[in-house]
Amino acid sequence: MTTITNSPVSPERVSEPSAEALAPEKAVTLLQRVLLPRSGDPSKVRSLYVDEEGARRVQSASRTQALVPDGNEVSFATYFNAFPASYWRRWTVLRSVVLKMDVSGHGRIDVYRSKADGSIIHVTGAATSAERRELEFELDLTPFEDGGWYWFDVTADDTPVEVHAAGWWAAQAPTSEARLSIGICTFNRPDDCVAALTALADDDVVRELISAVIVADQGNKKVRDAEEYPAAAKALDGRLRLVEQPNLGGSGGFSRTMYEMLRNTDATHHILLDDDVLLEPDSVARAYAFARFTKAPMIVGGQMLALQDRSVLHTMGEVVSRDTFFWRAAPNTEYAHDFAKDSLRETPELHRRIDVDYTGWWMCLIPREAIERLGLALPLFIKWDDAEYGIRAGEHGIPTATLPGVAVWHLSWSDKDDTAGWQAYFHVRNRLVAAALHTPFKHGGALLRDTFKMDLKFLIMLQYATAALHHRAYDDFLAGPEQLFPKLPTALPTALEHQGDYPDGQVVASSSDLPLPSMGALKAERYMKPPTTPLTIGRTLFAALAHNLRAPKPDSVQVPEMNISAQDARWFLLSRLDSATVGTADGRGVTFRRRDQTTFWRMLRHSVQIHMKLRREFPRLREEYRAHMEQLTSPESWERAFNGQLTDG
Repeated sequence: MTTITNSPVSPERVSEPSAEALAPEKAVTLLQRVLLPRSGDPSKVRSLYVDEEGARRVQSASRTQALVPDGNEVSFATYFNAFPASYWRRWTVLRSVVLKMDVSGHGRIDVYRSKADGSIIHVTGAATSAERRELEFELDLTPFEDGGWYWFDVTADDTPVEVHAAGWWAAQAPTSEARLSIGICTFNRPDDCVAALTALADDDVVRELISAVIVADQGNKKVRDAEEYPAAAKALDGRLRLVEQPNLGGSGGFSRTMYEMLRNTDATHHILLDDDVLLEPDSVARAYAFARFTKAPMIVGGQMLALQDRSVLHTMGEVVSRDTFFWRAAPNTEYAHDFAKDSLRETPELHRRIDVDYTGWWMCLIPREAIERLGLALPLFIKWDDAEYGIRAGEHGIPTATLPGVAVWHLSWSDKDDTAGWQAYFHVRNRLVAAALHTPFKHGGALLRDTFKMDLKFLIMLQYATAALHHRAYDDFLAGPEQLFPKLPTALPTALEHQGDYPDGQVVASSSDLPLPSMGALKAERYMKPPTTPLTIGRTLFAALAHNLRAPKPDSVQVPEMNISAQDARWFLLSRLDSATVGTADGRGVTFRRRDQTTFWRMLRHSVQIHMKLRREFPRLREEYRAHMEQLTSPESWERAFNGQLTDG
């Protein structure tokens, strides 16, 4: 085959260079394969791999081959196949990237790049012929400081053009030797866990990168009992280490995989994976390749695609507001972008490089050096362990990046509500713990004002069970850092035990199991209109407080006034009612919420009192938690926890 190499192209150059046969080849280290969809993928999922708008579908004999029909033009400016040049420019030692292609058929290959504002520039290209040959384009990374991607389009003339293989390569070897381990935390999802193991084992390229796979199994439905487990273990050829332990939550499971990696492997990089993800195996290879070229050790995160709507990029990355100490979307990002509706080329906001504070542990690569410096996770069970770890890393000079084209499909938080029910306890307690460790404010900034507002919101929404779990979380935070390890195995059973203390914590199968609502449809419609100005918001809130000065209607205990869907359950609506059924976020049932005048005022008074205490005690607790950080995160402390010695950290 003929090798065609083009020299680096300056950002201003748009004319097409001549294709000259040059040797040796430029491509040295594979960074990112060009992939086609799986054969059984839904139609929408194809938009993550190929942009076929106005063209006949690309045909593929394998995931790395593409046949473009004659007379068609197909773009690979897609989430999984465009090259996120700005991230490589910002965080790695590379200053160029090589697009290497094996092609045949009469047509053209055209290479484009984008700027941070989404503007598109034609960079270079070459004609293809019936003769199968190799093309290489060495492309400059200099103009990508603020954002931008590279991609290529394929145009077929009067015969199909076949891309036998394509990929983005480095023109040099990695900066240091590296070995990769994978850590999976699982709880009663044996089939999902084995599916992830199988995905890693079945991909030849990915499997050969992995030196060890560590599974922390914390459930009573054992991974080893899954039907496909023996085959997956055999395919991993001695690299699988299965560890069974009591349920210590995500922080305990992931910490166990980090601990085993440090103690029993020579891996230089460790990837954490959730057990309930649908994996694109190449994401593992891409994160690992990126980490091998970074200027300094850093955390590399995978982004989240929506499991229930798989063409949707749910989040590119997040930050933590230091004032309220709560997470939010990173600046210049949007939640839930659907590539089936708007392609990468049609979405300028996706071309800017984004910076994040942390990455979710649905997929996260952490260098060994970082784990040795930072320790393991905090003993938080679930919630805030990943966010806190990213913030901790940043304070130690270890940055985090969430890399486009590296992602897993995961159930998005828009498909569940983990701010209510038993998980509310962990949200609040662990948020306070993380804030005590990292807030720059003596009294937590606006944190305690925000938690009080949340208490008030849940109370006027008739969610007394959730408010009660908040209060339990405040008490446990006030108990100090010495209680985190001892409470690790009991926090979940305790939260589950108490989530049903009030009616809103008890799920009913259907609103049809209860009497028909007493309120007419027209009146209900009026109640659904939200207040839109500070005056009307204040008036509605005052009315909600006044409403709780009156006893509820006697029949509201048995008969709901309204049936409300989960998406319509807003404070300004529920605050006017004495009872209502509210759909759960997963659509599998309802809760029958009933207003209780006595409970409302008792819990509101307690919230005021405990927030006064939190403000008074926060400066002391801030120092106390920080003094215990090393004990709470050290491998030695976690080793005692793994052995059942759950004394203070």
